[in-house]
Amino acid sequence: MPIYEYVCMSCESHFEELVGMSDPDPNCPDCGNAKVAKQFSMSFAAHGSAGQPSFGGGCCGGSCGSCG
Repeated sequence: MPIYEYVCMSCESHFEELVGMSDPDPNCPDCGNAKVAKQFSMSFAAHGSAGQPSFGGGCCGGSCGSCG
């Protein structure tokens, strides 16, 4: 199961949760609100979904022209 990062839309608390792909989003651990937004994890973005570096696009893929 992947670890997802969330932000609460009520109290703006940031938290991580181990959640299955088909599980519902968790409630905020600080205020209990069910309205949370899933964030992109920097760890996940850096390594891609298969745990390998992602070279397919974006600045790190060289498409922005500013990478050496």
